[in-house]
Parts: sequence; structure tokens; C-alpha cells
Amino acid sequence: MIDEVKFYLSLFMRRIHYFLLIAIVFSSIGGVLAYTLPPIYRAEARLLVESPQIPDDLAASTVRAGALELLSVIQQRVLTRANLLEMARKFNVYAGTPTTSADMIVDDMRNRVGIILPHALETAGIVLLSFEASSPELSVEVTNDLLTQVLQQNVALRTETSGQTLDFFENEVTRLDKRLGEQDARILEFKLQHKDALPESLNYRRTRLAALQERALQISRELSALTDRRGRLEELFERTGRVDLNDTSLSPEQRQLRELQEQLASALVIYSPENPRVRSLQAQVRALEVAVERQGSENSSPLATAYDLQISDIDGQIAYLAEQKEVVEAEMLELTASINATPENAITLGTLERDYENTRLQFDQATASLNEARTGDRIETLSKGQRIVVIEPASTPESPSKPNRKKILAAGVGGGIAAGLGFIFLLELLNRSIRRPVELTNALGREPFATLPYIRTGRQKFMRRFLITAILLGVAIGLPLGLYMVHLHVMPIDLIVDKLIEKLGLQSVVDQLTGTVGG
Repeated sequence: MIDEVKFYLSLFMRRIHYFLLIAIVFSSIGGVLAYTLPPIYRAEARLLVESPQIPDDLAASTVRAGALELLSVIQQRVLTRANLLEMARKFNVYAGTPTTSADMIVDDMRNRVGIILPHALETAGIVLLSFEASSPELSVEVTNDLLTQVLQQNVALRTETSGQTLDFFENEVTRLDKRLGEQDARILEFKLQHKDALPESLNYRRTRLAALQERALQISRELSALTDRRGRLEELFERTGRVDLNDTSLSPEQRQLRELQEQLASALVIYSPENPRVRSLQAQVRALEVAVERQGSENSSPLATAYDLQISDIDGQIAYLAEQKEVVEAEMLELTASINATPENAITLGTLERDYENTRLQFDQATASLNEARTGDRIETLSKGQRIVVIEPASTPESPSKPNRKKILAAGVGGGIAAGLGFIFLLELLNRSIRRPVELTNALGREPFATLPYIRTGRQKFMRRFLITAILLGVAIGLPLGLYMVHLHVMPIDLIVDKLIEKLGLQSVVDQLTGTVGG
């Protein structure tokens, strides 16, 4: 075991100049980077998302989005291209590099800005804002500007949402109110156009139609009776040449007048003065009264005069009843047509009224929602809902947050040691030559009598050590010096490193090595 350790130690010492060369190169690069990378200052501000000051069960805000959702929207608004370019111009973030393109500025600003949002499971909504800059003053200024923007965006977003909700329901109430008026006008117009065929008067019209039908039958019976009477009177007069007079002391007109007056008196006991029967009798009485008054001045045959008067009276009654029948039949036709049209009108009217009722329900709901929207908008206007408050504004950092120069230097030294050991291991792995007696025995299958190592002269040893030492010193001194001269006269090392890291896609690894805090 000891022989094995000595053998591998001798191999390492034989290749130690490669190890030292690689270790010096990596350490020199790490040292130059640790020395030349500019300091980055990071100012940080803390915000707190507070719950609504008014309980939701008493008066709720119309902004229903959660705090995390609103903060995400605010973050996207703050990190827009136009806003980042405006911030860079406002604070002269890239005053030292005027040739930087807009795309590079936007990408670099997004890397510098840190916005840490609270997790969904956290009880306290803490928001962290930060900005990395080359000077502590610039870092504080930009961070506080970010703080102001977040507060303004929160207020604007909430009031904008509540205002849009209020505008929507105001427009909705106005629209539904106008629609209610239009539907009410359509219903009124329909009722006026079909006022005689509406469902609410259907029972009355049916009752009226039944009464008219009964009246028509009564008129038909009266017409039939009058027609029979006239025929009998004509037949009696033609056969006997006289009429049947019951009272010889009175003229026929007087007897007829008395009979009609008795009938009128009997009818008034049963019917009202507006009854068609009463009106007919009243007309006959007036006609006979006129005839009786003219009787004294006329010299005609009493029998002829009585016959003519009765015939005239009967014809007058028949004409009156015929006229009444036409009126009744015309009204019956109108009622029948309106009754037949009522079902269709009821369906149309029901549709109009259902539309009106549905619109009215929508109007009532919109009105209630409008009141809630007004309350919610008032809550957001007075900042009584969920809000973001400043716990700790950004303060000037006393020391840079990165780079972590010790970590960079340690990474360079450690990387050099690992690379040197790896290189030696690779060389020995690829070397297939025989270097030990045991290897000779394994290769030939025979045991050698003796082995003689290669012996260098003193001059060879001196020259070899001198050459290795000169190379190591040249690398240890020349490489850092060369990198520093490039940093001063060609391009800053940090820009070269940034471009190289960007091309290789190693930003996350470098952030861990330099101690960057995620944002």
C-alpha cells in the first residue's frame, strides 16, 4: 500500500509543473476578475399588502382580483419596455455607455430590477423591491422610483377596475331603462290597436254576446207577432170591410192610444226607460197622440181611418224592430270577431308582457348592482379597500452586494486545483508506457533480474527546473498583467465576461458564484 502511494506521489511530482501552470492560470483569472469587476450596490424597499379596512359583509369592493394577481399585473406594467427605457433615461443609468442599444438596455434593466412577490400560502403579503447599480445613490433613487410606480399602479389599477365596473352598470341601467320604455310603448300601442279584443274584457264580451243573442230572438218573435197581426187585420178588413172596435164611444185612434198607454205603463213597471221595448211604445204613443189631434180636421171614413192607423202603427213597429235587429246583429258580428281574435291577441300580449317583465327583472338587478358598484368605487376612491403600504423605503447601502470577491478568488483557486489534478489524471490515463517492474512482469509474464531508472545529469535537472520556474513565473506575472492591460486599454473585463457568459448561457451559475440574491 505504501509503495502504491509513493508511486502515485512520484507521478504527481513528475507532472507538478503542469499542475502549477494550470492552477496559476485559473487563480490569476479569478484574481483579476475579483479585482476588476465593478462593485454593484443593491438598495431594497419593503411593501405590505393590507386587507380591506371595511369588512366585505358590510360593503364589498368591486375589485375581485386577488392580491397576487394584481401584483403580477403591476409587475408586468412596471417591466414594460417603454417604462424601463424611460427609467434608464430619467436616471442616466447608462450615461457611461451611450452606444448601448435599446434592446440591451431593456434586458439589463430587467436583470437589475428585483420584484419579489409574496407566495400564495404566506399570511403576510410582503413585497420586496430592489435595483442594482454601480453607485449606492443611483440604486436608492431607482428603487424609490420603483416604489412610487408600484403604489401608483396599484391605485390606478384598482380605481380603473372599479370605475369601469361603475361605468358598465350605469350604461346597463340606462340601456335597460330605455328598453323598458320602448317595450311599455309597444304594449300600450298594441292595447290601443286591439282595445276591443283584449283578454281582460273577454268575459264581458261573452256576456254581452249572450244578451244580444237573446235580444235578437226577442226581436224576431216580436216581428213575427206584428207580421201575423198585420196579416189578420188586412184579411179582416178585406172580408168584412171593417175593423173590430170594442168601444163605440171612442174613435179608433183614441182606443189605440189608450191601449198603447196601458202597455207603456205596464212596461215601465218591468223595464227601465232605456229599454228598446219602452222606447218603441213611447214612439207609438207620440205618433197616435199626433194622429188624434189631427182627427178633428179630417173628414174621412171612421173605418178607413182606424184601419190605416193600425196598419201604420204596425208598420212603424216592424220598421223600428227591423232597425233594432240590424243594430243588434251588427254588434253581434263585432263581438264574435273580437272574441275570435282574443286568443291570438292574448298570446301576442303575453309575449310582450313577458319580455317587459324579464327586462324589468334585469333592470332591478342592474340597479342593485349599480348601487354596489357605486359603493365599491367609493371604497376604492377613499382607499378603504385592499391597499399596498410602505413598510421600509429604500436606504443607501453601505457596502456592495456583489461581486463576492472572496468567493470569486476561491472559485478560481479551487477551479485551478481541480483542473490541474484532472489534467494530470488524464495524462496518466492516456500514458500506456511501462514505468514499474510489476507492469513489466504483467506485460511479459517474466520476473526481471533488476530495473534501472533513467538518471538525469545535474545540468539537465537544473535546466529543467529553470525552464519550469521561468514559465510559471511568466504565467503568474504576465497573465494577470496582460488581463489588467486589456481591462484598461481595450475593453473592461466585466463587459468581456458578460458577453462571454451571455453567449455561453451561464448567467445562473455566475449569479450563484458571485453571491447574487434572486429578485
